[in-house]
Amino acid sequence: MWFKNIRVYKLSAPLSTDLPLIEAALAEFKFAPCTGQEAVRTGFSFPLHQSIKQYCHPMTNGWMFAVKRQEKVLPAAVINEELQPKIDTMAAEQGRPLSRKEKQSLKEELIQTLLPRAFSRSSLTQGYYDAEHNWLVINTGGAGKAEDILALLRKALGSLPALPWVDNHKLNSHLQMWLQNQALPEGFLLGNDAELVAPDEEGAKVKFTNHLLSADDVQSHLKDKLVTKIGLQQAEGLSLHVSDDGGIKSIKYHELLTGQNEEMGWEDLTMRLDADLLLMSSRLNQALLAIANQLQQPGKDETMVFN
Repeated sequence: MWFKNIRVYKLSAPLSTDLPLIEAALAEFKFAPCTGQEAVRTGFSFPLHQSIKQYCHPMTNGWMFAVKRQEKVLPAAVINEELQPKIDTMAAEQGRPLSRKEKQSLKEELIQTLLPRAFSRSSLTQGYYDAEHNWLVINTGGAGKAEDILALLRKALGSLPALPWVDNHKLNSHLQMWLQNQALPEGFLLGNDAELVAPDEEGAKVKFTNHLLSADDVQSHLKDKLVTKIGLQQAEGLSLHVSDDGGIKSIKYHELLTGQNEEMGWEDLTMRLDADLLLMSSRLNQALLAIANQLQQPGKDETMVFN
């Protein structure tokens, strides 16, 4: 339930909050397991809990959804072990080494033969639509995975005018300031982790973990490097890493926050999960809003010259 890595998308037009309509739209593309010859299958699943049969779960200011992905697992070692004898046999029959195209064709045929016997691996990715701020928050750190989920949502809803939630040009400028402990998002302090990369062909990279970022050995790297990831933290809320591509990663929630609903217990599963969802989404939204608002402020000179 507690999102660990997120990709956020701002919508240029609001989505429907007609829950029965959204429920029917998502159910049209519900998850079904892979058939014998399929390598991958995706579809909508139940976001709150598998026992709560809703594809679209209502939230205070929007709705929650989840996409399930199932893929067949065929280890490369298994494929290669069975592929090589086939290559050797065909090469002997042809009286010559096989071309790359021929080897690839044999490999594809072999994979189709092995798929029905392969094990399956499934994953569930949750997300929510916040109508108040008009954004989508998806619980994944991978941009490609998030785009796949957007594509499925777009197919189900008919359209999905999703855009990056922040201007990366502004974000890059502010990351430089944040590492210098300047103009941090409201309610945040500088964390202890950072990554910097030199903007040249070599791309020299330096990474600091559990380090005092105000120290000279860190600050000196700002002379010739760009900040690509930085840690921010709240006193008793959450800590996170902001990446230069707009991704929010390594989200950790203070125990005082995650423990707020403990007295509720788990007798009513839906009520407890709803309470945790409300607590998590409200804190995430506050953090995202603080970051987005700060990016509207003037940043460092975008044309900075490195010494």
